[in-house]
Amino acid sequence: MNEIAAKTQDLLEWPRLCQHLATFANTKLGLEAARNLAIPATQTASSDLLEQTEAVYTLEHLRHTSLSFDGIHDLAPALERASRQGILGGEELLNIATTLAGARNLRRLIDRQSDCDCLQELVAPLRTYPELEQEIHRCIDEQAQVADRASPQLAQIRDRQRQVRDQVYRLLQNLLQRRSNAVQESLITQRSDRFVIPVKATHKDLIPGIVHDTSASGATLYVEPQASVNLNNQLRQLTRQEQIEAEAIRRQLSQQVEAVVPDLAELLEIVTALDLATARARYSTWLGGNRPRFSDRATETLTLRQLRHPLLIWQQQHEQGPDVVPIDLVVQPHTQVVVITGPNTGGKTATLKTLGLAALMAKAGLFIPAREPVELPWFDQVLADIGDEQSLQQSLSTFSGHIRCISQILNSLQVGPALVLLDEVGAGTDPTEGTALAIALLHDLADRAALTIATTHFGELKALKYQDPQFENASVEFDQASLAPTYRLLWGIPGRSNALAIAERLGLDPAVIQQAATYLGGSSDQVNQVIAGLEAQRQNQEARTQAAAQLLSQTEQLHQQISAQSQKLKAREQQLQQEQEQTVRAAIAAAKAEIAQLIRQLQQGPQTAQAAQQASQALDQVTDQFLPSRQKPAPQPSFQPKLGDRVRIPSLGQTAEVISAPTSEGELTVRFGIMKMSLNLADIESLTGEKAQPIAKPKPAAIAQPQPPPPMIRTSQNTVDLRGSRVAEAEEVLESAIAHAIGPLWIIHGHGTGKLRQGVQEFLKQHPSIDRYEFAEAADGGKGVTIAYLH
Repeated sequence: MNEIAAKTQDLLEWPRLCQHLATFANTKLGLEAARNLAIPATQTASSDLLEQTEAVYTLEHLRHTSLSFDGIHDLAPALERASRQGILGGEELLNIATTLAGARNLRRLIDRQSDCDCLQELVAPLRTYPELEQEIHRCIDEQAQVADRASPQLAQIRDRQRQVRDQVYRLLQNLLQRRSNAVQESLITQRSDRFVIPVKATHKDLIPGIVHDTSASGATLYVEPQASVNLNNQLRQLTRQEQIEAEAIRRQLSQQVEAVVPDLAELLEIVTALDLATARARYSTWLGGNRPRFSDRATETLTLRQLRHPLLIWQQQHEQGPDVVPIDLVVQPHTQVVVITGPNTGGKTATLKTLGLAALMAKAGLFIPAREPVELPWFDQVLADIGDEQSLQQSLSTFSGHIRCISQILNSLQVGPALVLLDEVGAGTDPTEGTALAIALLHDLADRAALTIATTHFGELKALKYQDPQFENASVEFDQASLAPTYRLLWGIPGRSNALAIAERLGLDPAVIQQAATYLGGSSDQVNQVIAGLEAQRQNQEARTQAAAQLLSQTEQLHQQISAQSQKLKAREQQLQQEQEQTVRAAIAAAKAEIAQLIRQLQQGPQTAQAAQQASQALDQVTDQFLPSRQKPAPQPSFQPKLGDRVRIPSLGQTAEVISAPTSEGELTVRFGIMKMSLNLADIESLTGEKAQPIAKPKPAAIAQPQPPPPMIRTSQNTVDLRGSRVAEAEEVLESAIAHAIGPLWIIHGHGTGKLRQGVQEFLKQHPSIDRYEFAEAADGGKGVTIAYLH
């Protein structure tokens, strides 16, 4: 990064934005990376970062799955020591194990997701060495100390330590009890890692031993009794042996870590990239940002609508700052230079910084706080000259500082597209020369930079738009009523400095202001009047647009309400239909059950055709009562027009008086005004909207319909089984059955050779009581059964 690019980031307060981003990081590594956020040098790298940001956003906000970085630590110092064959401490080894586990959990979570190719590609090289993690946990306990289970030798040493320590305690406890008058208190403590007891200075001869310490008052001596010296020596030796064995175990683990240092370093890079992607996604969500799309500057429009300054959003949310006023930046492809004019404190410089930060955020993989669609080019460089460059130490005036900065910008312009931001271009010197220099500079930048945004108070720069199509005007709005800026950016209209109005608002002597107005000249006043007229037209157009938008919103809301009501009505109609169908089904089921019961009764006792007929009529009654298709429609409200009634003729939109009663064909005569007209009843309605009732015509006499025959029901009483009988025997049985039959007769003769069937049917054909006969249905036996019908 060259000097002017780094200086631009400071001018745009990029480090401050990085500090805000760092608050959304989860790990120490992510925190440091966010504070020193690197900006990619290629559009491909920026697009990859945006893909990662969107993938994390999708995981957390659409799938409600959060990436957890629990257990992740900064292992850089430990890996550096291990690579130099150093011995790692227990806490460092434990941090390596938990980091391996945390990275493995992250990879498993990402691998389970679909449509997260960019994140899966990021974690694919991860090597988490579960065997190393398990070995560390076996040897190092939760307190980061070498565990007894690490080696048998260490377990033996510590077991011996406990035994010796217990011996020391027992010995000293006995001594405290026997020499209680010589001790200051019944306490066993340590000095220089040796067990001692507090002895009164006046009784030191009663407990001979080595004095290791004295109290501040000198009244207490901390003595190691002579009897415990050998035990304390043994304990010191065992402690040293324990340290040597624990160090050997940690050395062995450190050597295992050293063997995989490159993979662990790559793991830290991947985890840091994931943490950065998570921080970018969460920060972008907090800003209410949308993903930008890199557009082609030569053919596509730069579109940033309702763009808000991210630092002002933070100030509003966390520092009780004022509401952020969004701006609209829409730059056409043919526009190379935008000249922003308007009063001081109106928001010109804030506009430059907002655009500059938006370009850097897009390059760094952050979403932009603007309304969709968010489309801007990928600028190879973002270069700015903002603020006062005056420096007493370097003997630079304001003008000299600006020129030096602009020279650096011109020298830094490369082949790639650049965004140049210039604040108060040409200021700080003679207005005439400054204007000439500014015009020449902007023309040069129009040919060399992808886009240049410049603020100025020079009126001559406003005219560049009308001389060169590469230039465009914009201005910051000024409220003439309150004499205060609104911080809104207006396009296509040059602004007025409003210096006299602002001076008046700030309390300058009115006489001085009036005198200054006389020096402006008529041409300047005419220009200001033209600009004021344009602003008035724009405000009027905006008011109409807002009214139209409000009307459209109300229409859409009404449409939504009507649609919702329609949906409710349809749902209610479906519910009523379902309830009606359920009622009909229940009634039919009850009728079927009743018929089934009647059939069972017919099968079990003497049957009559009248009973079957009654059952059939009952079923017809249930069907007529409950089926919707057989129900009579509810009567609609209607009226019968009489002589002298007032009626409405919908086709003419007129009301008329009935002057003749309706004929049998439904014709009647009405009068409205001086006109008379013959109409049909269908052409009129009452004043309340009721349709006319048609004239009832006499119905022809109903022709008696023959009653349908009762249903045939097969029972044991009307069934004759002739199987196995001879023809002669069968004729005797049939004669008896026909004599007692009161309905159809089922005759079972079977299939066999067909002789019995032929004999039965010959007998039936000649019998005077038989009207006809036929084979039964397949379900009743088919050609093995003959049904005979009596006269």
